[in-house]
Amino acid sequence: MTDERGIPRREFLKSAVAIGGAAAFSACLGREEVAVPTGPDDLSSYPQRQHAWNEVLPRDDHGNVIAPHHRVLLYLNYRRDGQPNEDVRDQVETPLRGIEHAYERSGDGLLLTVSYSPAYFDRFDESLSEGVDLPDPEALAPFEDPEFDTPDAVVHLASNTAQVVLGAEEALKGNKSTLNGVDQPDAALTDVFSIADRRTGFIGDGLPAKNAGDAEGVPADKVPEDAPLFMGFKSGFKKNQASEDRVTIQSGPFAGGTTQHISKLRLNLNQWYNQDDRWQREAKMFCPYHAENDVIEEAGDNLGTSSKIDDCQPTDETAREMGVVGHSQKSARARDDDDSPLILRRDFDSTDDGAASLHFLALQRQITDFVDTREAMNGTDVTEQSAVGQRNNNGILQYIRTERRGNFLVPPRSLRALPPAQPAGDAQEVTHESS
Repeated sequence: MTDERGIPRREFLKSAVAIGGAAAFSACLGREEVAVPTGPDDLSSYPQRQHAWNEVLPRDDHGNVIAPHHRVLLYLNYRRDGQPNEDVRDQVETPLRGIEHAYERSGDGLLLTVSYSPAYFDRFDESLSEGVDLPDPEALAPFEDPEFDTPDAVVHLASNTAQVVLGAEEALKGNKSTLNGVDQPDAALTDVFSIADRRTGFIGDGLPAKNAGDAEGVPADKVPEDAPLFMGFKSGFKKNQASEDRVTIQSGPFAGGTTQHISKLRLNLNQWYNQDDRWQREAKMFCPYHAENDVIEEAGDNLGTSSKIDDCQPTDETAREMGVVGHSQKSARARDDDDSPLILRRDFDSTDDGAASLHFLALQRQITDFVDTREAMNGTDVTEQSAVGQRNNNGILQYIRTERRGNFLVPPRSLRALPPAQPAGDAQEVTHESS
């Protein structure tokens, strides 16, 4: 849909989120003809799991969760010296509750998480509670040299409605006295934190194609019109994702929380679309069997609830016989004893910095689960047994470059405002709230 100013509505909304600020928020209010319900006066019914999003998100015809279209990541540094006290924690919790009163907790409303880095917990005399696996970030492949994200905290804002993520951001910065008709508190997140970085993005059918022109080096005429991600294929199949139960910390003071890894990956889409044909893209993203047998239609909606990797040959056989191995084929090897994937992906594309990239956001019970998944994706064992290269014909490794990595703890909701390293009280056990 194009308005009287000649700018396609969805393209404008994505650009507004990327730009941010009060002017972009006001402009979105005029473009998005949607009334967003407010949140409840009493927030006590909200789940302890900050990451329990799936129950309030829409699903496609196959039952796969449809990810929120618009995203903002705010990287924050704690302004104060020493350890936080209860007064400072109230200064953080109050604006968070303010935006939750303003917007209902839903896909069209607002979903958010607050997470904390190992650097944040270094200020405490005590070590992080037993049962929480949160190492410093590190390079996870011999061919990568990323910078490491060490700000104290990250706020992840997500919604299908652009004005919601922008409005929430402005309120957290203390720039909105009223939001969605709801009075906002005087307290602002920026009273306690400084903003170290701001990253934005989008995911959803057609959004990458509509925004391909915003990034240098992207063959805009080649990105499929129906694809939810820049590389042209659907992801987030129900059976290829860990459940929210699987990624939840099960016991201890941080029970109900999870860990989060965020990578910034630069994409080489010119090579992906102009050097490789459709067969090669299917073989490298999924597996050669899928390419040989026309398993995938367009972006892959026909696959249902899984990428059907069980139909592929074993990875080592494929590598020896075909000289190429698929990304999904390799990654699927990282599973637990119950045959569940280890990570829950909530990643999204971006044109920040004028380049096509992917903010790969993964949730897992422990960071080790992400490391194991990445090790499977690297396919080092495959290269030792075949002609597959360290990056060439090795899934999609030759088309991505890891620029940044960061590890974070997403505590339970009751501890989301500047948690101590060793929360007081008895150890808790998790309750299963959603899937």
